[in-house]
Amino acid sequence: MPSPFPGMNPWIEQDDIWPDFHSAFIPALRHRIASQVLPKYMVLMEENVYVHEEPGRPVRSIRPDLAATRLDEGPARGGAALAELEAPTRLEIPAEEIVRLPFLKILDRQDRELIAVVELLSPANKRRGNNRGGYLQKRREILGSAANLVEIDLLRGHPPMPPTDRPPCAYSVLVSRAERRPGVGFWPIGLRDRLPIIPIPLRAPDADARVDLQEALNQVYDEAGYAYFLYHGLPEPPLSAEDEAWARGLLPAPPAT
Repeated sequence: MPSPFPGMNPWIEQDDIWPDFHSAFIPALRHRIASQVLPKYMVLMEENVYVHEEPGRPVRSIRPDLAATRLDEGPARGGAALAELEAPTRLEIPAEEIVRLPFLKILDRQDRELIAVVELLSPANKRRGNNRGGYLQKRREILGSAANLVEIDLLRGHPPMPPTDRPPCAYSVLVSRAERRPGVGFWPIGLRDRLPIIPIPLRAPDADARVDLQEALNQVYDEAGYAYFLYHGLPEPPLSAEDEAWARGLLPAPPAT
């Protein structure tokens, strides 16, 4: 079944759902783009990799007494027991969470020139910090090249990407055509708006490919079976009281147990 919302489904923005959605949405876009541009162009899926400390896992220290601890490996050569001298302080190195976010690269099949990059923003590259800075640096490099950029933002949380004079909106799509910079095309999307059909610029004189974002979202929603488990929590970030009442009126009936 398709998503019950006319546009973006705010329950998909939950932290424990978004990585699955992101990983499925990009292949859905690739299928739609490739069907229009093959065999002249290649549509490849690559990954941005972000590394950061796992939230909620601070460094902890333990200060035991200096002691010798027997190992359970039996006696060493000559029958002497093997012992390990413990350090006076034990530390725990926090686990690092590696976040892999797929994106699309469109290349000319003959000369392998990069034609376009299609990015779906995620909390890892939107929230303030080093990862956002790294993404913005990559973005600047693309905008300084001859490649086109398509940037899809389906998250209400965290500061939006530039430009700063963007109109108010819940979600957005930015399309930067290399030959029209510094100007960009911008699609502001409201919570209750259908996700748009967007252009994917190619090399002139080829016509743009077109992708229906709402169709792609509904495909992922249906294939993942989100209707059976998506609505246990609340949207993240929270909706206004008016929007929450509207949204709850659209929710499907709980699945039969």
